[in-house]
Amino acid sequence: MKAIVQDRYGSPGEVLEIRDIDRPEIGNDEVLVRTRAASVNIGDWHMMRGLPYIVRLAGGLRKPKHPVPGINVAGEVKSVGRDVRTLQPGAEVFGWCDGAFAEYACAGEDNFLMKPADLTFEQSAAVGDSAITALKAVRDQAKVRPGQTVLVNGASGGVGTFAVQIANAFGAEVTGVCSARNADMVRSIGAERIIDYALEDFTESGERYDVMLDLVSSHSLADCRRALTPRGTYVLIGKSDPGRWFGLGRLLRTLATSPFVGQTMRAFVATANRKDLTTLKEMVEAGKVTPVIDRSYGLSEVPEAMQYQGEGHTRGKIIVTT
Repeated sequence: MKAIVQDRYGSPGEVLEIRDIDRPEIGNDEVLVRTRAASVNIGDWHMMRGLPYIVRLAGGLRKPKHPVPGINVAGEVKSVGRDVRTLQPGAEVFGWCDGAFAEYACAGEDNFLMKPADLTFEQSAAVGDSAITALKAVRDQAKVRPGQTVLVNGASGGVGTFAVQIANAFGAEVTGVCSARNADMVRSIGAERIIDYALEDFTESGERYDVMLDLVSSHSLADCRRALTPRGTYVLIGKSDPGRWFGLGRLLRTLATSPFVGQTMRAFVATANRKDLTTLKEMVEAGKVTPVIDRSYGLSEVPEAMQYQGEGHTRGKIIVTT
């Protein structure tokens, strides 16, 4: 099969290449999926580069532990292990795995759900790591309630587009911070108000929000706190500092600040799980969440897709089709 393979850490053009490799062999409780689409996440970008260095603790110290990158996938079940009970060959599924940027991928049975009937493979692949991160931020970290005011700083990106929709579905009044070119899109997915960051500084406007979901760390924590109500909640979502070593400075400062102020300061890293993916599928099927897709690339164009992800100007999700 054809797959994108990475033997060392570095930039997309240097370390990602398409090769013919063997199909994955499945275990008794695993499923082999013919990949139709995969999505690109900011985590894929960090893991490809091996920066900050702390990501190598999980991904491999000297080279990637999993040579085929990509974690979110949608496709058709090709074969199943003898202990698999819920899926059969031919089923259309979506979920997560190691090695999504390939013609075939495999993972445990519990990593996959039946694809929402009204979504394409491309849309289904987009409902992955970014959507789970947004769900956990809105529901578990911020505990958003109906009637609250929520500001999403970075509303047009992969996580941001899901966060806007999920907060809206939870009954919040959402303000999205984004560029002027993305304003109409962010408004169309549920933001009642748009702030163009090039024209207005939300920390200086005098507005106060019950919840701030911060995806871009464009302002100091002190400035962000000024834009919160006295008992408001700030949630830092998966943003590392640009340092090469640990990249955890802002995360640690956020957590360290919380015990000493009246506001709640939270930071977290989400992991994929079946329960949250099931919740997102239900929200999609109820029409509360719709994936926003920016661009699609072919498998051989993954280096270009990853470079675009790393530039930090995506409108929703980037998709790879096979």
